[in-house]
Amino acid sequence: MPSPETTQAPPVAKRRAPAHKSYVMTKAEAVSSRAWWVVDATGKPLGRLASQVASVLRGKHKPTYTPHEDTGDFVIVVNADKIALTGAKLDKKFYYHHSGIPGGFQAESYRHLLARDGTFPVEKAVKGMLPKGVLGREMLTKLKLYITPDHPHAAQKPQPLTLK
Repeated sequence: MPSPETTQAPPVAKRRAPAHKSYVMTKAEAVSSRAWWVVDATGKPLGRLASQVASVLRGKHKPTYTPHEDTGDFVIVVNADKIALTGAKLDKKFYYHHSGIPGGFQAESYRHLLARDGTFPVEKAVKGMLPKGVLGREMLTKLKLYITPDHPHAAQKPQPLTLK
């Protein structure tokens, strides 16, 4: 049996620092870094406008994007009733609703929907592009829709958002 002086402990492996460090934004940092953007929807296609607005609401345009936090900015959409639907979608695209009562199925064309409530098509399109659940509902509260070019958020000094 070897003597205790000659017995050596096995070498301990040194821990290496990870090559890439992940950044996780906290809720307090996210709230303090929010900006305000304004978008004029006149003549913009509905889907393209909605996808880019949803991306800004989610915070994907920032290098500090964290998927499980609401890191996005506020977005004001003015002239929401003047969006463009390409092709014959104004008459051939329908919004469907069921009241829950037998025979309560209703279909409404987007032409009538825009005349009745000009902000609803934009809200519905953006909502469909956000995460489902509590986080998506929280992000949707930062979307402000108006059918006129005026909005009551001048004190926040919103910057114009250029869409690609």
